[in-house]
Amino acid sequence: MTRLLCHLNLSHVKTASVRELKRETTTVLGWVEAGERVEIQKRGKPVAILSRPEPKAATAKRPDFLARLKSIYGDQQLTVTATELLAEDRGDR
Repeated sequence: MTRLLCHLNLSHVKTASVRELKRETTTVLGWVEAGERVEIQKRGKPVAILSRPEPKAATAKRPDFLARLKSIYGDQQLTVTATELLAEDRGDR
């Protein structure tokens, strides 16, 4: 690229016009990938800011239900299955 696409302002945010964004998308996205924020301007007025997405928050750790059940009931096993209990509750037995 022979001409300078980037315009710097006092806030250190790179700017590009909509036309420049259309013609030099790869370059602009390269800046964003490198961690730069790019202000997109239409007729000299800001219309958008391009920046990297925020890192996703760590997913919540699921409770260990098996360990919880073992702490409550130990190795005790029920003589009746849950299916049998539900059938009895419904009056199917």
